[in-house]
Amino acid sequence: MTQFIIKGPNLLSGEISVSGAKNAALKILPAAILADSPSTITNVPQITDIDHIIKLLESIGTKTEVSNNTVTIDPTNVTSSHPDEKLVKKLRGSIVLMGPLLAKFGRAVFSQPGGCLIGARPIDDHLDVFRQLGVDIQYKDDCYIMSGKPKPGKVVLKAMSVTATENAIMASVLSDGVTTIHIAAAEPEIADLANYLNKMGANIKGAGTHDIVVTGVKSLKGSKYEILPDRIEAGTYLLAALTTNSEVTVGPMIPEHLELVLKKLTDAGAKFEEISRNGRRYLRTIKHNGLTAQDIDTRPYPGFPTDLQSPYAVLMTQAKGDTHIFETIFEGRFRYLEELILMRAKADILNPRTFIIHGPNRLVGTEISSRDLRGGVALILAGLIANGTTIIDQAEYIDRGYERIDEKLRAIGVNIERVETKL
Repeated sequence: MTQFIIKGPNLLSGEISVSGAKNAALKILPAAILADSPSTITNVPQITDIDHIIKLLESIGTKTEVSNNTVTIDPTNVTSSHPDEKLVKKLRGSIVLMGPLLAKFGRAVFSQPGGCLIGARPIDDHLDVFRQLGVDIQYKDDCYIMSGKPKPGKVVLKAMSVTATENAIMASVLSDGVTTIHIAAAEPEIADLANYLNKMGANIKGAGTHDIVVTGVKSLKGSKYEILPDRIEAGTYLLAALTTNSEVTVGPMIPEHLELVLKKLTDAGAKFEEISRNGRRYLRTIKHNGLTAQDIDTRPYPGFPTDLQSPYAVLMTQAKGDTHIFETIFEGRFRYLEELILMRAKADILNPRTFIIHGPNRLVGTEISSRDLRGGVALILAGLIANGTTIIDQAEYIDRGYERIDEKLRAIGVNIERVETKL
């Protein structure tokens, strides 16, 4: 088990780097198997979820080379359409291998994917997409057996699911005809995936909107591609700086990808300065004169990201007034509140999707547990401002989505230590 030990309170200063987007890299690496030649993907974050997806790709015959934040994917010897079931159960994002395998081989065998316990995340939306594309699906021996190359046509998603949208795109790129995808999710990471596929020779239009058109091509060629910056990591570090009322430069990033978040923070009293350097953009937080509560409700992009709900709640423990938070995406994302309350945060859970933070209040360090990735990073933010020592157990969850977070935070003044313990 991994622990983070934080001694607080902390005042931050300097610059913190933003890695490549986890939720883009987890789709772009599997998409590389659609090509007939190797791809080199740069700005790939060094996180455990990426380690898992690389092992999954290797389990079907992909050759990979990893050097720092660069991953080379050689799909020329991929022969299996049945990824390692133990690895699939460790990573819910493994589901995005279905689309590429069906497009390339007309077959995919999958067990139920695993991941963080943050509410129901059924794969029904994905299966529905594949059925609309003419794929036959059978369930046998705890596995989904999918057969038949996807046929072009009209796909209507049952909900604006990011991964179902991405699976629909990848399943369709090698089809013989035009596929239209309606009620598609519009997250920037989807557009990044489409940009990579188009660079390999695909014909995708409309990615980043709710209507996408994929004109199938006969083959794709490997390419070199740079992953866009992680908007969730950027938002997390901006929230860390504001929570500690520190002046920190965060980037590179794309501020437009956090437009509503920045609007809410500005309305609360936060101030930012944008900096451009070598063609890349950064935001610098400026010390504020106190924050006022601002309610949020999480929504699909461009709404307030569910992945920033928990760090935002920690910030609101330092704001004046009551903050109402309505979680519309995952009903299991409040588990971290139990830990915050142990740190003397004042919060009332009204129902499985709504709670109130009463602020401002001082937090006190204690031993707490990370329950999932985003809730875990929220506890780090709480530890930054808590008086005394905060010990976060099960911190390995945080490593799933944040590259070297303890090292990055130490570089800007945080008193944080990583400890590996035996269970």
